[in-house]
Amino acid sequence: MSSRFDVIIVGLGAMGSAAAYHLARCGKRILGLDRFAPPHAFGSSHGQTRIIREAYFEHPLYVPLVQRAYELWAELEKEAGRSLFRETGGLMIGKPDSAVVAGATRSAREHSLPHEVFSAAEVRSRFPALQPTDEMLAVWEPRAGILFPETCIEAHLTMARKQGADLRTDEPAVSWEGEGGGVRVVTSKGAYQANQLVLTAGSWIQSLLRDLQLPLVVERQVQSWFEPKHPLQFQPERCPIHVWEHERGRFFYGFPDLGGGVKVARHHEGERVNPDSINREVQPDEIEAMRAVVRQFLPNADGPLRSTVVCMYTNTPDGHFFIDRHPAHPQVRIASPCSGHGFKFSSVMGEVMADLLTDGQTQFDLSLFRNRFHSPV
Repeated sequence: MSSRFDVIIVGLGAMGSAAAYHLARCGKRILGLDRFAPPHAFGSSHGQTRIIREAYFEHPLYVPLVQRAYELWAELEKEAGRSLFRETGGLMIGKPDSAVVAGATRSAREHSLPHEVFSAAEVRSRFPALQPTDEMLAVWEPRAGILFPETCIEAHLTMARKQGADLRTDEPAVSWEGEGGGVRVVTSKGAYQANQLVLTAGSWIQSLLRDLQLPLVVERQVQSWFEPKHPLQFQPERCPIHVWEHERGRFFYGFPDLGGGVKVARHHEGERVNPDSINREVQPDEIEAMRAVVRQFLPNADGPLRSTVVCMYTNTPDGHFFIDRHPAHPQVRIASPCSGHGFKFSSVMGEVMADLLTDGQTQFDLSLFRNRFHSPV
């Protein structure tokens, strides 16, 4: 294969696999590199399920992006012949002034999204698995549901290869440099040239952007699966995905039981880690801390522990994505990190990267994701 490409993509997880697919569809000569063999269990995109939701409490700007993401996931499902998404509906649960309730309501109203607001009593009646306290409300959105991340990544990679992308796994990028308006990337196995570079390396991205000194934090996250005491309550037909702000600034989320138990996890509150030395063993006190939350709000999920998985978030200071050009090398695009809520957007972010690299523009407002960190170059 040629050592000169139109675009090199470093990192083939959620964002990178989607970028490879969309750029290859545009006829670009693509080289994709990953230090592992995606889909794998070492980064941020494993654990069987991810939530997709439309009434986005983080900011209304995300709504058009996630609406396009829904369309692209459906297209990929059809093209790849794989099941990637299951609609369950979703509940954002907290006090009336909580970020999840107020933010979801704001996005739903600004974008005229179908939604309802339920009292705690209504939630308990309609969805007995969920037991919010009396002072809580819930914003219901009918289109929310579940993505299957490993299958999604595999589908993007498979279709990218069918479009001619050269994808090389177990080959970490060691360094890169600008070279005559293009780039030169050095890996553990060789060196390659390209006109453009896309960095989607997730928790390893800082090792490729040392000159920027970005204020990013890699955070260890634990996902747990518990055996439900009343399995019928947690079936997907009776239990939607749910995101809770159970105390001010403290969040957890959960899924229905798809056969492996009821999956729950905190959203943030993890320890700061190095991705190369992260502890992937879950400790008993971590399980008990999660179980205490389950006992309070999902009491019928408080059965035996089925399994645990450790993954990572890569966080910006404001919790929004970081998607921008390198300030000193305009031929280099940075397309992660995503602060723990990016997977659902990966289909559309792949399309956005393809648009930016081919046309220099995108139809979407990316202003939240750009030019926020001023560091030396």
